[in-house]
Amino acid sequence: MTMSVPERKSGSEGKEEESEDESEILEESPCGRWQKRKEQVSQGNVPGVESASLAMDTEEGVEVVWNEVLFSDKKVFKAQEDKIKEMFENLMQVEHPNIVKFHKYWLDMKETQARVIFITEYMSSGSLKQFLKKTKKNHKTMNVKAWKRWCTQILSALSYLHSCEPPIIHGNLTCDTIFIQHNGLIKIGSVWHRLFVNVFPDASGKGRQHRDEQRNLHFFAPEYGAGEDDYSIDIFSFGICALEMAVLEIQANGDTAVSKEAIINAGQSLEDPLMREFTQSCLRHDAKLRPTAHDLLFHRVLFEVHSLKLLAAHCLINNQYLLPENCVEEKTKSFDPNAVMAEIKHDDRQGVQLKYSHVSPLELDKFLEDVKNGIYPLMNFASTRPHPVPRALSLSQEQVETVKTPTPEPQETETRKVVQMHCNLESNDEGTKTHLSLFLKMDDKLHRQLSCDILPNDTSKDLASELVHYAFITEEDSEKVAGFLEDAINRHRLRTLASGSTQ
Repeated sequence: MTMSVPERKSGSEGKEEESEDESEILEESPCGRWQKRKEQVSQGNVPGVESASLAMDTEEGVEVVWNEVLFSDKKVFKAQEDKIKEMFENLMQVEHPNIVKFHKYWLDMKETQARVIFITEYMSSGSLKQFLKKTKKNHKTMNVKAWKRWCTQILSALSYLHSCEPPIIHGNLTCDTIFIQHNGLIKIGSVWHRLFVNVFPDASGKGRQHRDEQRNLHFFAPEYGAGEDDYSIDIFSFGICALEMAVLEIQANGDTAVSKEAIINAGQSLEDPLMREFTQSCLRHDAKLRPTAHDLLFHRVLFEVHSLKLLAAHCLINNQYLLPENCVEEKTKSFDPNAVMAEIKHDDRQGVQLKYSHVSPLELDKFLEDVKNGIYPLMNFASTRPHPVPRALSLSQEQVETVKTPTPEPQETETRKVVQMHCNLESNDEGTKTHLSLFLKMDDKLHRQLSCDILPNDTSKDLASELVHYAFITEEDSEKVAGFLEDAINRHRLRTLASGSTQ
């Protein structure tokens, strides 16, 4: 989904007037969380989307994109309503740090028409295409480390999509649908492009319009649209993106499409033979010979043995819910800066000592934040298990027509994540009853607190399962919270027994 920053008027007075005008609230979501503003953003390559406006997420205090799909004929909408609901429910399950986030959707029924409104993440820093143009304009060259980091992030997202069962094919990967944040985080948008074409057949012509633009035609594999598309069309598109990132721009003759000769010349201009081999492997004419996204992550130009620092950071982030808030800051304060945390000894020369003073807490915090945001994905140890993401994302139009949707209204599934948890247990003086309080810190800031009384004959496993049931959290988090609770209850009982035996 292409999201670009709108151009603004020149002159301070014009900017102030426009700012006041565009910040006007036009509409609110039914829950009141999202407020639509007047300012438009470009969404030209998403089939069916009539308008896209900036909106404010009043809970998080960030800008998002308010997208609308309009149905002037309510009969057409009713005929596809179940299919549309299934599609949007499925989209909310796609979650990866390098993929533009799909937040929420709802239906708006009027007497004469119907609307589907959905909220997506707003990429305020613009597209990769815009960034490359600015870099070239300033007569700068692409930093090889940045190129490798960007390629790794894009491949991380593609590997996630392709590892779903069945695979999700992006089908619209260009430098216009890849976005870069101010901190170097890369995200790919328009993941739902192919699905929109399938579900909104009347808008499929609009969807092809972006592909048919001369300037983007070279991103699409020779076999695109000729038959059953698979992961190889995304790999070809990625290869062109990687090449453009390296050379900043593949020259075209005026408004005509970029020629094969221009692509070959751009590839040959790469000085690094490994980079040249890497891009050429993606652009092979025979789709069967192209590597997978996972294979490319192990290519010699990208692959490196992860540092202990990165492995430890991922371990810390993955288990953050077990740790107290600001634990890094508090821990670093307690260390003696002159204390030696590690030492490398050599027989033939003086050893090296690493002290706590050599580590900057601010740099460590920034590194952990970057790891959490997805800038340094840990792909070398990625699980090969398929992700539980919807099959509808990979269906063709013919297949979508045959999908039967259940007659009951689909229930809203919980997608919010538990980022931290605290448990407190206090026994009464007689030891006949223990009061348990559980605090769950959620990623959307709407936290949950549960409490109950525990009797001596209550089993820790049953208590944990019951509390988790009333917490209404995801299945993955349910397992973590249940294990955490069971362990906390058992440890409390052991401490109580130990203190009783010593008295």
